Amino acid sequence: PSELETIDRRLMQLEMEKLSIAGEDQRTAITRERLERIEQEISTLKQKQQQLNSQWQGEKQLLDAIGSLKQEEETLRRQIEQAERAYDLNTAARLKYGQLEGVQRDREAKETLLLEIQSRGSTLLREQVTEADIAEIVAKWTGIPVNRLLASERQKLLQLESHLHQRVIGQSEAVSAVAAAIRRARAGMKDPGRPIGSFLFMGPTGVGKTELAKALAQFMFDSEDAIVRLDMSEYMEKHSVARLVGAPPGYVGYDEGGQLSEAIRRRPYSVVLLDEVEKAHPDVFNILLQVLDDGRITDSQGRTVDFRNTVIVMTSNIGSEHILDVSGDDSKYEQMQKRVMDALRSHFRPEFLNRVDDIILFHTLNRSELRQIVGIQLKRVQKLLDEQKIGLVLSPTAQDYLADLGYDPVYGARPLKRAIQRMVENPLATKLLEGAFSEGDTIVVDYQDGSLCFNRQNKAPKQQAAIANTKALNA
Repeated sequence: PSELETIDRRLMQLEMEKLSIAGEDQRTAITRERLERIEQEISTLKQKQQQLNSQWQGEKQLLDAIGSLKQEEETLRRQIEQAERAYDLNTAARLKYGQLEGVQRDREAKETLLLEIQSRGSTLLREQVTEADIAEIVAKWTGIPVNRLLASERQKLLQLESHLHQRVIGQSEAVSAVAAAIRRARAGMKDPGRPIGSFLFMGPTGVGKTELAKALAQFMFDSEDAIVRLDMSEYMEKHSVARLVGAPPGYVGYDEGGQLSEAIRRRPYSVVLLDEVEKAHPDVFNILLQVLDDGRITDSQGRTVDFRNTVIVMTSNIGSEHILDVSGDDSKYEQMQKRVMDALRSHFRPEFLNRVDDIILFHTLNRSELRQIVGIQLKRVQKLLDEQKIGLVLSPTAQDYLADLGYDPVYGARPLKRAIQRMVENPLATKLLEGAFSEGDTIVVDYQDGSLCFNRQNKAPKQQAAIANTKALNA
């Protein structure tokens, strides 16, 4: 079983690490502490391994016993039929009312025991393949998220806004518009020959346009990797347009297929993100017209690629200067919206804009929204530290300081990311290399005297006593 295999691999890794530390001539307090933790983890994992092993062997023996009893039952039935055909009624009665009933009782008792184990939901082995198993294999092979299609579709769609807001702070209109379009499509209120939804995200840089596309891919198709991202600044020349659907016959790269068509052919359930679409050559939009209107495209080799199970997201910075002009002033929103739409119409042709399901405006971020983004960015730093088994805690004052430092309405949340890198990640990297923090520590970051300070959180009294005893013994 995979659970047992994972524990076996982890145990092997820890044993090798233990041997490596044990072979060192001079051990520091940090390495001794690390060795203690390794031994504790090995002890815990061995207990778990023993439990799972005994559970696995027990289930295996139970399934083998049920299988052999079924086989014995089948053999007895054949013998009874033969005895009845030969009119050997004594043998038939002895087999039918003696041995067969005993075998059936044993089988039913063992099957009841197996059902009790399965009802607890902790089985390692099963007698038959379930729908969930098939769905998981199909999802791995094809990239089609069948396992999520088995889930309650209605509940999933009703939770769409709350899920997207976990990653995209603010932008309520954008999130609501995307969620409404997805719900319309899933409720059967859209043309079945078109993509699930097509959106044009308008707004300044760093406000969450790309992040919303990634969150949508994660929610709808179970993976952030289910996103086909094309940077439209790479398609500014006329000759580069052919790369979308593949080079024509006789040209270099004919056998490779197109960057857009081949990606969707291999993964038909995905989000297509066309970044900075205003930079693309006008001929690109001739190809996009087919995708937006018919939900399909024909590549250079004559294969039809289906886009009906995709979500098309295009981002653009056109008119962002008008959005920045009215930052924080809701009274001028309609005037700003008109200016942005005028700028959009002057750049894109009507037949293209007419095929897009929804054009969504993204607002600039305010200080309170940036404060929430600090928490999301720090989770990313925590994930990096999790590999070293180190915790990270930032005080509210430290988070406020980072939010103030990274606040810039023109550039959105990107300056905040750079501020966290400069003020948190760089000093942390230096301190980790110096050995100031080790595995098992929790780093507390606080704001004092105009800068951030990094301290180790006090350990539990029991743990401190154990470390003190170890130091005393070594002395």
